[in-house]
Amino acid sequence: MFNSTIEIEKYILDHTEPESELLKDLTRQTHVKILYPRMLSGHIQGRILKMITDMIRPKRVLEIGTYTGYSALCFAEGLSDDGKIHTIEINDEIVDFAQSYFDKSENKNKIQLHIGDALEIIPTINERFDLVFIDGDKRNYLEYYHAVFEKVNVGGYILADNVLWSGKVVEPLVSNDLYTKGILDFNTFVHNDSRVENLIFPIRDGIMILRKKNNHEY
Repeated sequence: MFNSTIEIEKYILDHTEPESELLKDLTRQTHVKILYPRMLSGHIQGRILKMITDMIRPKRVLEIGTYTGYSALCFAEGLSDDGKIHTIEINDEIVDFAQSYFDKSENKNKIQLHIGDALEIIPTINERFDLVFIDGDKRNYLEYYHAVFEKVNVGGYILADNVLWSGKVVEPLVSNDLYTKGILDFNTFVHNDSRVENLIFPIRDGIMILRKKNNHEY
């Protein structure tokens, strides 16, 4: 009986829109030069983020956690000509790497990179957002959610990455595992938040998709 996850993944890749040469190079160089390359969004998730952006057609996107810039570039692909993504990265040792790929992109004018703590930077961005992507410090997911919620337009979307956290969300919680606790606290809170509707996509490490409801839907 056929039961190969690797073969299924290859089939999915073979039947998904290819990533650009810029993204392929970014992936290669991230694996060569940057620690923890598995944090990269990658081909399948990147095409999903681009497709979601195409579907929603947001004017303004906020990303918490740039890493080497793969996901920001995917969001930028789906933006309209007057669209813009603000992306925040706290690790100043990798921002030059990410910015170098933004500068090579035909969508470079749609991307604004902020360096520092997202919880300090978010209040300083005078924008309202149609789409937010949370992919920063897992311990702070719920704090990020609270920080961005009032800046999200009604009917707007919040995406949160890694909400399955390598399956640890269904295992007994180790008392000092603050990363898993952060994910669990976030997942529980948003699932019970009547202001949004939510769905987990079991893609890679799990993506939570939230839609901010209208007042009459609460």
